[in-house]
Amino acid sequence: MFQEFPLQDDLIYLNHAAVAPWPRRTCDAITRFAEENMTRGARDYPHWLEVERQLREFLAQLIGAPSPLDIALLKNTSEGLSVVAAGIDWHPGDNILSFAGEFPSNRIVWESLGDRGVDLRLASLDDAADPEQNLFDLWDERTRLVAVSAVQYASGLRVDLERIGAFCRERDLLFCVDAIQSLGALPFAVGGCHADFVVADGHKWLLAPEGLALFYCRAELRDKLRLQQYGWHMVEAAGDFSRTEWRPAPNAVRFECGSPNMLGIHGLHASVSLLLEMGMQQVSSAILKNTSQLMDLTEKYGLELLSPKARQRRSGIVTFRVPGQDTALLHRRLMSRNLICAARGNGIRFSPHFYTPPEQLQRAFEILGECV
Repeated sequence: MFQEFPLQDDLIYLNHAAVAPWPRRTCDAITRFAEENMTRGARDYPHWLEVERQLREFLAQLIGAPSPLDIALLKNTSEGLSVVAAGIDWHPGDNILSFAGEFPSNRIVWESLGDRGVDLRLASLDDAADPEQNLFDLWDERTRLVAVSAVQYASGLRVDLERIGAFCRERDLLFCVDAIQSLGALPFAVGGCHADFVVADGHKWLLAPEGLALFYCRAELRDKLRLQQYGWHMVEAAGDFSRTEWRPAPNAVRFECGSPNMLGIHGLHASVSLLLEMGMQQVSSAILKNTSQLMDLTEKYGLELLSPKARQRRSGIVTFRVPGQDTALLHRRLMSRNLICAARGNGIRFSPHFYTPPEQLQRAFEILGECV
């Protein structure tokens, strides 16, 4: 599997929580697709549709969805969250629960409902020994939906989705999970956490191109989300262009209004195939081993760890602060040394994947020391 990632020898890539490199097979799949377009046009479109069908199967397997028909392929996480926000029949006085510090995609979309009288209530994560309880404390009888990230993008905090899902199920609340910092890094079971909606773009831990995202909607809720986009692709008889009567497709395709992103489909298909071949338990084990090494190095170098230490709260993200250092300046120095990382949450964020060699993590901290 490690030959799938022929990164430059002088590059240390610790930025999978932002935009990930493609595996070799993904580059090959996209290259073949481009060559087919160049030399044969859309002659092989039936084969492209078969790749799309397989991708839905792969994604259903990845999240434990009951059926591939529960999977829609949208442009990005923001679009998927917007489908939920715009589709629910809100009433003035309704409220939504979430965490403070969520990525803007999982905040702005809910804040946009303010002019409809819907309130977004944010639970604090600062010094939170029990973040889920902080969330639950905001609930009242007008709460309609809980919307959280499986893993917080800045700190890497992993929330207890099963506990939140049980809370929602007991109170008949809708549960929406932004899984972009989880899928491809940690095992995920939509049934285990009782999620009604799951959204995740492919360009981070799923190791795929930007521009294509998974959107899961529980089957019983499909026709309860008011559609906001319409077109030839989202109807039941999508290939019958002369038919004048129409109705939305009975499956998740109803959320896909127009032509599919076939280039992105070929890329995501190849990338997810690698993760499934590897097995998510093995992928996750390797990532969390890297996380442990990074945390040990953070302590060894006397840095301020901003990510949670508790094992059940860890993810693939380790964020830290160097006392007395300007974080933005330090980040620029690290990037200039080909140590690819991010400045997030007032610190430096490292996010290695399963294939990242442990010696590169050690070297990253040596470079960090040299830059400081």
